[in-house]
Amino acid sequence: MLCVNNLYKKFGAFEAVKDVSFSIPVGRTLGFLGPNGAGKTTTVRLITGFIRPDAGSVTICDIDALKNPVEARAQIGYLPEGAPLYGDMTPAEYLGFIGKIRKLHGVAYKNAFDRAVAEINLEEALNKPIETLSKGFKRRVGLAGALLSDPPVLILDEPTDGLDPNQKRQVRNLIRRLAKQKSIIISTHILEEVEAVCTDTVIINKGAIVSSATPKELLEKSASFNAVTLIIASEQADEALNFYREEAYAAETRMISKMPKWSKLIVYPRDSKYILGEVSAAVHRHNWRVASVTPETGRLDEVFYKLTAAVAA
Repeated sequence: MLCVNNLYKKFGAFEAVKDVSFSIPVGRTLGFLGPNGAGKTTTVRLITGFIRPDAGSVTICDIDALKNPVEARAQIGYLPEGAPLYGDMTPAEYLGFIGKIRKLHGVAYKNAFDRAVAEINLEEALNKPIETLSKGFKRRVGLAGALLSDPPVLILDEPTDGLDPNQKRQVRNLIRRLAKQKSIIISTHILEEVEAVCTDTVIINKGAIVSSATPKELLEKSASFNAVTLIIASEQADEALNFYREEAYAAETRMISKMPKWSKLIVYPRDSKYILGEVSAAVHRHNWRVASVTPETGRLDEVFYKLTAAVAA
């Protein structure tokens, strides 16, 4: 559905995007990640045709976006960074404006309008000036505009920015439903967004891709993947700490906190191996009192830092 090939863009002597390639078939949602200034927004602008690449190509629904830019853009629903809108319009007027641009008229427009308003829950704000709305409502208006023509490709830059927890959950559920029949890019720095809705990830730093993987594959690169956390009686915590530090399956054991009654230990595995059985067996052999023994699934923020900091250094 969407194919990006060897995109390159230079501003003066600065290489903003360097040989970026990825593809998103129908039914997949790509989390496009990177620190500030990494090249995310420039890449999105290249894909959407706001700026032209110095090299490379973009194909959208088998349409060459450089040779047929208008036809290609018609396949995209785009929510830009910051959701820029016309403040003197109401949401109803704004959607009417988008409908005309998208050549939606009559019954087709009414159906599209009703669907977008219902999906984003915009009813209560439809006739209020956009400039009077909260940041979250403005984001929802922008998202409704992106969805209005039911495009096959969605490009969403920080889609839940400014939304409260209930609104975030609603938008994420909507993205999961839409993803069954669309190709979606979510450009974000919010890692929980990736775990919530994305099937794939690309991490970019200094204009170049440093990782392309599924969220699960990223988590498996985390030092805490398959680690085991113990909440153990404090009088036995030092004994357990010293024991696990001597075990061959443990790469490292840390005391995270020590309180009068309970302490928290984390045992990190060698080579990301599953060690819950060994850790639990030691608890039973030594008759340690534990409140919980919990396997860890890994942390995306840890992997993100490792990948981007390594390049930055």
